[in-house]
Amino acid sequence: MSEPPAHSGSAAADDDGTTEDGGLLSVHEVIDIVDEDDNVIGTSPRGEAYARGLLHRCAFILARDPAGRIFVHRRTARKLVFPALYDMFVGGVVGAGESYDATALREAEEELGVSGLPQPTHLFTFRYDRQDQPGGWFSAVYEVRVDGPVRPQPEEVAWHGFVTEEELRQRLAEWEFVPDGLEAYRRLVRWRAER
Repeated sequence: MSEPPAHSGSAAADDDGTTEDGGLLSVHEVIDIVDEDDNVIGTSPRGEAYARGLLHRCAFILARDPAGRIFVHRRTARKLVFPALYDMFVGGVVGAGESYDATALREAEEELGVSGLPQPTHLFTFRYDRQDQPGGWFSAVYEVRVDGPVRPQPEEVAWHGFVTEEELRQRLAEWEFVPDGLEAYRRLVRWRAER
C-alpha cells in the first residue's frame, strides 16, 4: 500500500454552510434525536444537534474486499466532524425517519461509490460519547463485502486503500484516526475475540 498524501488544511466554513472552495457541509441535514435508550424523541438540523450536544444515531460499516482486506480512508478537510482524519469505517448519521439498516446500505454505496451492494450485516451497537465536547451518538456497527472496484466520493474521501488486518494495526500507531471509528474498531476486535 502506498503512503497517503499529506494532510491538507481545513477549508474555512462560511455562515451559509459552504466552504470557501464551494464544498457543501451537511449542517442543514435533518436527523433524528434520541433519548438515553435510543428511542427517537424529535428531530434537529445536524449542525444544531452537534452544537447542542444532542444524542443521535450513526451507522459504521467495515468494508472488505474479496481478499478480506479492509477499506481505510482519510476524510476530506471539509467534513463537519473529524476533518482530515483516517477511518477504517464508512458510514454516517442516520437521517430523520431512516433506519440503521437503510443508513448502512445507503452510506456504504455512497461513500464507496458503488451500487448493488448486499445489505451490510449488523454486528452490534454501542453508545459513543465525545471527549472533546458534549454530545454523542449510538453507533451501529456493520460489515459488508465489496466485490468490485470502489470509486469513493471526492467530497467525502481524500485518500483510500485496502489494507490487511496487520497493516491496519501498524497504521493505528502511525496515523491519526477518528476517535469514534477507533473506538468502534477496538470494540469490534473484542467482540470477535469473545465469539
